[in-house]
Amino acid sequence: MAQWLDAKVTKRIDWNDHLFSLRFQCADFPDYTPGQFTKVGIEQDSGVVSRPYSLVSHPKDKELEIMAVPVEDGVLSPKLHELQENDDLKVMAPATGFLVLNEVPDSDNIWLIGTGTGIGPFLSILADSEIWLRYKNVILVYAARHQNDLAYSDFIQQCQSQYASQFSYVPIVSRDKVDGMLHGRIPALLQSGQIMQQAAQPLDAEQSQVMLCGNPQMIEDAMVVLKSMGLKKHLRRSPGQISQERYW
Repeated sequence: MAQWLDAKVTKRIDWNDHLFSLRFQCADFPDYTPGQFTKVGIEQDSGVVSRPYSLVSHPKDKELEIMAVPVEDGVLSPKLHELQENDDLKVMAPATGFLVLNEVPDSDNIWLIGTGTGIGPFLSILADSEIWLRYKNVILVYAARHQNDLAYSDFIQQCQSQYASQFSYVPIVSRDKVDGMLHGRIPALLQSGQIMQQAAQPLDAEQSQVMLCGNPQMIEDAMVVLKSMGLKKHLRRSPGQISQERYW
């Protein structure tokens, strides 16, 4: 049964003035699967104000970690943005969600395609051994508005170094033009083939699985493009190539 647990902030990371991560201790939080999410909240007189957040952390980590943006007029995110070390918060246990590898079929290539904080579950998945053992090629496509919105670069570089022959990274910015990065929106860059060219890997129904997470409009538009390429949504009763999780 789901229940609220007490947690305490141990570290905050400010990637820029509007993108941040919180790391926190929650001693009784049960084991979870990379890619899952939970609710994080702050207790107020009226009860716990909460929203779902993917866990960036890996189950083997001693602490939990989330990534967030303070939404203007949001009921929770601006309050989370104010939290400092040793501040209290609430975490819902257990974690849940189906954007996990044990729901995804085997293939040669697996494409992790995310926008903004939608990259969170993929970072947890990349920190686990399963993805590297099951898939010949792992491609991370990470899109944001500006270059300084692309977080966790140290971890991504670690993956590039550790799995040099297996891992491809495709960063995308929509507002800036940066050398070595694609410019534009994911659906258009899929349609033009620039993402596949940058990754130097095929994306097709025979060789690929795709995991989508982030902006609902990106997911909707990307689904149209991917379906035109012969891929379809993966369901247990009807196996396909596309798994997805919307972020609002």
